[in-house]
Amino acid sequence: MANVSVYNMEGKEVGSIDLNDAIFGVEVNEHLVHLAIVQQLANNRQGTQKAKTRSEVSGGGRKPWRQKGTGHARQGSTRSPQWTGGGVVFAPVPRDYSFKMNQKEKRAALKSALTDKVQNNKLIVLDELKMDEFKTKKFAEVMNNLKATRKALVVVAENDAKVVKSAKNLAEVKTALTNTINVYDIVNAHTLVLTKDAVAKIEEVYA
Repeated sequence: MANVSVYNMEGKEVGSIDLNDAIFGVEVNEHLVHLAIVQQLANNRQGTQKAKTRSEVSGGGRKPWRQKGTGHARQGSTRSPQWTGGGVVFAPVPRDYSFKMNQKEKRAALKSALTDKVQNNKLIVLDELKMDEFKTKKFAEVMNNLKATRKALVVVAENDAKVVKSAKNLAEVKTALTNTINVYDIVNAHTLVLTKDAVAKIEEVYA
């Protein structure tokens, strides 16, 4: 069972916590992690791109010149792809890029991403994260105290408007709830910051 230090908002070590090996100590499955990231990015694609093929471009109904005797190459329409204003050869059409992963695969990918952060010492556990006011400067100080100033993902157990809004203007910080964390955000983050309550909730849900 992995044992990690617990810090307060001043960046001082105030204790330690044992992490559940069923979540934070699994064998990392890189294939499932990759698949989960590809799925999330694919599902986020709108797929609304569209261009007209030669059958959809207006005009060009008449043959531009006779078949033989002009010295030109034969042409059937001025809306063929090689003509200016013609249609696109393999025009993109609206489509759905999304695909599904089963629940076991998703859970395994998430556990692998969390385990990777523990193994690479990129996980920081906070005893609590509370803000008395909406203050970005104060939140930035907390991140500086934790040395988590580069691409940090802060996960809290409950939706705290003061915490979320205080972090919103920090380009290198992203906040999430335990029920909204995903593999892409965890892998993309340089440092993962979890409150003790968030750790307990994650272990309760995914154990």
